[in-house]
Order: sequence, then C-alpha cells, then structure tokens
Amino acid sequence: SVFNRKTGEPPLINGWIPYLGKALIFRKDAFKFLLDQQKKLGDVFTVHIAGRYITFIMDPFQYVYVIRNSKQLEFHEFADKMASKTFDYPALSKGKFPDLKENLHRIYQYLQGKPLDIISGHMMKNLQDIFEWKCSQATDWETEKMYKFCCSVMFEASFVTLYGRVPAADGHKVISEIRDKFIKFDASFPYLAANIPIELLGATKKVRKELIHHFLLQNMTKWLGGSKVVQARQDIFEKYELLGDYDKAAHHFAFLWASVGNTIPATFWAMYYLLRHPEALAAVRDEIDHLLQSTGQKRGPTYNIHLTREQLDNLVCLESALNESLRMCSSSMNIRISQEDFVLKLEGNQEIGLRKGDWIALYPQILHMDPEVYEDPKEYKFDRYIENGKKKTTFYKAGRKLKYFLMPFGSGISMCPGRFLAMNEMKMFLFLLLAHFDVELAENKAVGLDNSRMGLGILLPDVDITFRYKLRS
Repeated sequence: SVFNRKTGEPPLINGWIPYLGKALIFRKDAFKFLLDQQKKLGDVFTVHIAGRYITFIMDPFQYVYVIRNSKQLEFHEFADKMASKTFDYPALSKGKFPDLKENLHRIYQYLQGKPLDIISGHMMKNLQDIFEWKCSQATDWETEKMYKFCCSVMFEASFVTLYGRVPAADGHKVISEIRDKFIKFDASFPYLAANIPIELLGATKKVRKELIHHFLLQNMTKWLGGSKVVQARQDIFEKYELLGDYDKAAHHFAFLWASVGNTIPATFWAMYYLLRHPEALAAVRDEIDHLLQSTGQKRGPTYNIHLTREQLDNLVCLESALNESLRMCSSSMNIRISQEDFVLKLEGNQEIGLRKGDWIALYPQILHMDPEVYEDPKEYKFDRYIENGKKKTTFYKAGRKLKYFLMPFGSGISMCPGRFLAMNEMKMFLFLLLAHFDVELAENKAVGLDNSRMGLGILLPDVDITFRYKLRS
C-alpha cells in the first residue's frame, strides 16, 4: 500500500508485519524481490524493511548522483555502528575518541601506491611459501575440498602478511586454530549485520571473545615481521587512553575480518569458474607461462617468482576472468543515510524527496546481471572484460555508455580501501596455483550461491567441491 507520502516521495512498499516489513521476503531473495518491484513501480521506490525506510535507486545512470552527494548522504556513521556492534569495540563516533576515525582512515595510504607494492611483494612471498609447502606434500595427485583449500591458503598468507609470523614451531597450527574460530564467527556474520543480538547466536559470543584475545598486545608483540599498515594502526590506538586493551584487540580483529572475509569466497569462485571452463583455464595458463618465459623466470617449487605491479596489471586474461567471477558472485548493497530532509536531484529533472534518517541504497548485482549490459549474464565468459587484447572498460545500456559497470567493492565514500591489495592477492594466488600445478575438478556437480549474504559482499558457495592437483611436469 502506498500511503503517508509527501509530495515528491517515491512509492512505498509496506509489509503486513509492520516491524519486519519486507525483511523476510528480502532475506530470501533480494535480487528477485527488487526486480519485481522495479517492474511494478519503476526505477525509484521505498521499501519498509525491519523498521527502516530504504529507497532503492535501480537505474545505473542515476548512481552517480548518489555517489557524488557525500555531504547530504553519509555512510561512515552507519558503517561504524554496524562494525562496532559486530566486532565488539566502542563506536568511533562517540566524542571519546576525537579524530580516531580520520586517523585510521589516513592509514589506508599503506594499501596504495608504493607501499602497496611492498605489501604485495610480501604477500607474494608468503603465498609462495605456502604453495611450496603444499608442493612438498604433493607427490602424486592430491585431493582436497576447494573452498577449504582457498580458505587455508588465503587466510594464512593474509595473516602472516598483515600481522607477522607466529614464531612457534607449530606456527601453521596456531594460525589454523585462529582460522577455524574465524570460520565459526564468520558463519554468524550475516545475523550480526542484521542486528540480531549475539546472545541468540549460540557459541558466537565465546568464539568472538577468543578471537579478539589473540590480538591483545602481549600476543601481537610475539609475532614477527608484521605490516606497516597494522603497525600504524597500533601506533594510533596507543594515543587513545580511553581505548581499552580489549577494544584495541577488537579493532585488529575487525581489520582481519575486512581483509579475508570477502577475499576467501572471491578466490574460491575465481578458481571454481576457471576449472569449470577448460578454455578459460588454458587461456589464463598460457598468459602466465608466457609472462614467465618472457621475464626469464622458471616455475617450480624451488624458484622464487617475482611479479612487478606492471606485470600483474598486464595479465589481461587473468584479470578479466577474475572480474567475471566477481561480477557473478558479488552482492553488496551500497548504503547512504540522509542527513537532513532534502530533495535529491537526479538526471532528467527527476527529484526524490528524502527525510532525515532515510536510507538510500544501490544494489549493483542488478546491474551485474542486466542482460542489456552483459549478454547472457548467467553465463561465465572469461574474456568479457577484454577487447582487442586490451582491457575493456566501455559497457553500454540503452545505447549509452555506463560510468559504473562493475562494482564488487562498493562505490564512492564506501569503497573498499583494500581493493587493490585484494585484487593483487587473488591474482597472485591464481598465478602461483596455475604456474605450479595441474588442477582439475574431481567431481561433477554444480555449486550454487548461498544467498544468506545478499547485500553484504561476496556470496559463499552453497556446497564445497572436491578438486585435485599435482605438480606440473
């Protein structure tokens, strides 16, 4: 029913359970729900979900008006509230921590430019160590579960790169223990993000506490060779006396989650789609072998492979295959919150009346699966982002060029600051995997998307799948 709307406000869809609104239907399949509403109501409509009014803007040509209006449409406060609840640290926006948010934000310079090359180099070395260790185990065909494999390699490489090595003889074991707890916590993440009290989530509260304890200062000082970015965060936390030891540890834990929570499933999908499509696998492997040959590098467990940023960037085929899997598995909702009652002006003299506290949402998965932008959007085409051997960046809808066509990392002020490192890390994982091993699926079953993370980032697979690998001859 459309009621109580002021002039200029979009049509409102209300659920029959007032508080839950459309939350239940939305949780089940946000993608389908939004497309249905778009057919009925057009490109702008408001949905009442669990006590919130969320205005969806469905037309990708209007995205830019939301993204560039960061004065009236704010994001950080919302993100801060959600993160502080999820990871158990005091909200930054409280007056107790002046400039903490800005100070933490400045540190993201360590994840771009020159410093990015340094941390990527460390990541490459750590990935190689892990692959070398896998090589030494693999005498013949080794069989493993693919999600588990991606999880163990990416978690350990990221952990060691960011926080340093665990010097104990059983370093691998310590990290595996942290990883197992992390996976348990991560399974509850969608519920925490949906504001469900942690007390209702079984062992989650206990697991979260144990994870945070790993990041207490007395534990972190034992780890060797951590990254500049984590060191800089530690230095900043030290300046705030009102931030307790546990709170600082909780911040470090949140940073770990941000570093691997989406990268692990994204790596899985990239690998899964390559193995499902032999022609894609062959093309990417050719590109990798060609780069190694042209730079005079040998592959094999005992050789260290070095890749410059330029070389990584020039792996057009690998990047396209990776982008294509991101297009198919990412489902992030880009949220902004209206800071005042105001009229948002859109293209074509369209205006939307917004009230203070209203949410505005973009849902790029709709764009990623739009057959007008991407022909046969449900099909994996590894070369979708290549044109004449170069990166393809021009995509059209209704004959007009799109400014935004692929948005797995959010947009504008809510864009993921670690996106460059994440892309590098996934490319390096695939590079080393294909340089060292022959890889193939060991069972023929389709893996689907688990929708419980709709709107929250990369969707997880609904089932794991077995694959096997052996050293390339």
